[in-house]
Amino acid sequence: MNRLFIALRPPADVRRSLLDAMGGVPGARWQEDAQLHCTLRFVGEVDRPQAEDLAAALAAVHAETPCVRVSGVGRFEHKGRTDTLWAKLAPTDPLRHLAHKVEQACLRAGLAPERRAYLPHVTLARLARSAGASLEIEAWLASRSGLTTGDFTMPHLILYQSYLGRDGASYEPVVRWPLVGADGTRPVVTGSRG
Repeated sequence: MNRLFIALRPPADVRRSLLDAMGGVPGARWQEDAQLHCTLRFVGEVDRPQAEDLAAALAAVHAETPCVRVSGVGRFEHKGRTDTLWAKLAPTDPLRHLAHKVEQACLRAGLAPERRAYLPHVTLARLARSAGASLEIEAWLASRSGLTTGDFTMPHLILYQSYLGRDGASYEPVVRWPLVGADGTRPVVTGSRG
C-alpha cells in the first residue's frame, strides 16, 4: 500500500522564513525543510493500481499557478488541546480553486470524497500530549501572529508518498506536474526535487 498526499511546495526563501519562526514550545516536533508543504488533499493508503489511476487523473489537472503569501499563524485542536501549529496562506481563493480541481481528479480516480473543509496552511509543528504548556503555545501564537512573507508562487502540483516512522513522517515526491503560468502555458518540467 502507498500512503499518499497531494501538495505544493513553497520556494526556498519562504521555507527559510518558516523555519526561522519555529521554536519556543518545548516538546513540539518542528518540521524540517523537507517536510514543509501546502497540502491540497490527503489521500491515505491506496494500492498501486489506484495510485496509478490517481497519477493519471492529476496529470490532467489544468490550473493556474497560485500566487499567495504567508499571513499569520494558527493551530488545530483535537479534544480541546492544540495538536498542530501552522502558518496561514492567503489569499485562500486560488488555493481553494486548485484544491477543488485536485478533489475532482481524486474522485475520477475512485477515491471517497473529502469531507473536511479546506484551510490552506503549512504545518510547522505537531504537538504530543506532553508538549508545551498552554501558556507557551499561546505565547508562540501571539509572538508569531504577524508572520508574513511577500507574494510567491508554487508552480508544481506534487504527489507525495509519506512514510511513518518513530520520529514522525518523512515525505518523498513521487511525481510532479507544472501548473499553468499567468500566460496560460505550462512551463517545461525540470529535474529539480526542491
